[in-house]
Amino acid sequence: MIIDHRTYELHPNKLPDWLKLWESQALPMHMKYMGESFVSMFQTEVGQLNQVVHLWRYDSMADREKRRGALEADPGWHDFRRAVREQASLKQLENKILKPVAFSPMK
Repeated sequence: MIIDHRTYELHPNKLPDWLKLWESQALPMHMKYMGESFVSMFQTEVGQLNQVVHLWRYDSMADREKRRGALEADPGWHDFRRAVREQASLKQLENKILKPVAFSPMK
């Protein structure tokens, strides 16, 4: 099992619009291709603001590649990306793949 930890940093005052766009356009596609892989999404409340953190659980890197490949092939996903560019909301993306340690309760 792996966790795909994605941190999106948005420009100031762009977070509410980006979240609305993500919920209305990206979430339905993610649920179609990722389904049960969606662990959660958070926004920062204290510390470095204007960030959204996604957590996705996959059985393996191959599982992740298969699911993300299907998402990338969906024309609606490209429409969402275009809308994000038009919003000029995304400042930076950081992506990490996390692997649980031997004693982790999540495996």
